[in-house]
Amino acid sequence: MKSILLVDDDYELGELLTEYLSMEGFELTVVNDGKSGLNAALEGQFDLMLLDVMLPEMNGFEVLRTLRESSSLPVIMLTARGESVDRVLGLEHGADDYIPKPYHHHELVARIKALFRRIELSSDGIQNAEAEELSVDDIVLHLGKRLVTKSGEEVSLTGAEYGVLECLIRNIGELVDKDTLSMAALGRPLMAYDRSIDMHVSNLRKKLGERHGNAEWIKTVRSRGYMLVP
Repeated sequence: MKSILLVDDDYELGELLTEYLSMEGFELTVVNDGKSGLNAALEGQFDLMLLDVMLPEMNGFEVLRTLRESSSLPVIMLTARGESVDRVLGLEHGADDYIPKPYHHHELVARIKALFRRIELSSDGIQNAEAEELSVDDIVLHLGKRLVTKSGEEVSLTGAEYGVLECLIRNIGELVDKDTLSMAALGRPLMAYDRSIDMHVSNLRKKLGERHGNAEWIKTVRSRGYMLVP
């Protein structure tokens, strides 16, 4: 049974989701403020965190930013519908995905299952890959460990960022459309007006840093997708 941490100060929602997600085969732990949510995420053995933006003690962005200093726990942000800035900020701070509130429970479960499906596919690939590595210049993906290094130093990536990078490296020199990247990183097709992949690529560029000869790592093909430059 997958264990999920919900950090939301809506007590009624917490009770409702506890019952609903249990019927879907998930175990839900509910925490109602940001500080307690951060501590629970760092101390507990959870498979996923559902994190609201507006929280007492610490807001969702502060929780996520602090969490990402030491944990790659998958996080789905719960954002206010229409507040695109919240979605962008959540992704910039390291969220794997987001879902706008209010949402239908079926949609939330679909997002959760999609993210777990992507993680499980990656785990299957790791078992098959064993010690396999993918590399370009001084960037190396150690598939068996889901670890990325640059010039021998570890580069800390979220699960979604790792998925994007692995997909681009496997298709180096070729255009990869955003739907393909979304399936690789999030386990779901891209939705209308969804900037998730754009933000994950932007974060990747920052984390990969400079390339020899001031060349770019990832080329944008406007309105079509991205390509890892050989």
